[in-house]
Amino acid sequence: MASWSPENATKAFLRALKMGKGGKEPDVAEFISALAAGNNAQLMVMACAGVAGTTALALVAAKHQTGGRVVCILPSQNYLKESKESLRPYSNCVDFFIGNPKTLLLDNFKGADFVLIDCDIKEHRGVFLAAAQKGTSGHDGALIVGYNALGKGSWGSDSRAQIHFLPIGGGLLVSRVTSSKRSHWVVKVDKCTGEEHVFRITSPKRPWVQA
Repeated sequence: MASWSPENATKAFLRALKMGKGGKEPDVAEFISALAAGNNAQLMVMACAGVAGTTALALVAAKHQTGGRVVCILPSQNYLKESKESLRPYSNCVDFFIGNPKTLLLDNFKGADFVLIDCDIKEHRGVFLAAAQKGTSGHDGALIVGYNALGKGSWGSDSRAQIHFLPIGGGLLVSRVTSSKRSHWVVKVDKCTGEEHVFRITSPKRPWVQA
């Protein structure tokens, strides 16, 4: 499970603030940046509904702290040029992919430990849950975050994931992946030799996500 780094979170927050709005009042992008960097995210995957903007810059700021990789999934080729123009020199810090976010998350980026989803995309709920359950490939401590979530309905009662809503900006949905297995150590003593043998025993746990 990733360990929380307050230093990375603070530095990424300030970097995102500088990159995005030049010192104005912080908003959801800076919070996302701090969340990703504080979680020491190494593979950050973002699913956009349109042009990549300040939220993508937030992940770039986190990347500078963690040394990780930023992937941006766009719905069509039409948004690629405008996204690069929007990010300006920072576009070189982002790997762009075009296609279905659920398919790409499950097939190409299962090792993601931070997934950011624009809740304005089509079938955003399915994408969120797919990322939480399979897209992170059981990456313990991974974070799944949805933005523009205000007015998209309550997800708190979903049986497959525990998701928290945060009233920040246009609304955030946050869920943390936990290990699908519990483990404990067993010590057995050989009665003949007196030697101790240590075994790690794992037991399955229901495959869901905890926030």
